[in-house]
Amino acid sequence: MATVRKTITLSASQDAWIKSRIASGEYTNDSEYIRDLVKRDQSQQDRLAPLRVAIAEGLDSGTSDQSLGDIWKAAEDRAAHD
Repeated sequence: MATVRKTITLSASQDAWIKSRIASGEYTNDSEYIRDLVKRDQSQQDRLAPLRVAIAEGLDSGTSDQSLGDIWKAAEDRAAHD
């Protein structure tokens, strides 16, 4: 895996936090901690992508002419068949 060197600026409290995570033994160095944060952020974004698409589709579909009761019943029927 190719690597890229980055220079980042942190506050003193952020640096202290990272050092405390390393001191706890969970991480071996700053880079490992930051790579883990990036990996978790990527995973979270991947999990949220379908939800964002569904929300956009719902907003783009406009206002329904069905009653709340009709919508609820249709959802219950779908859940019962799944």
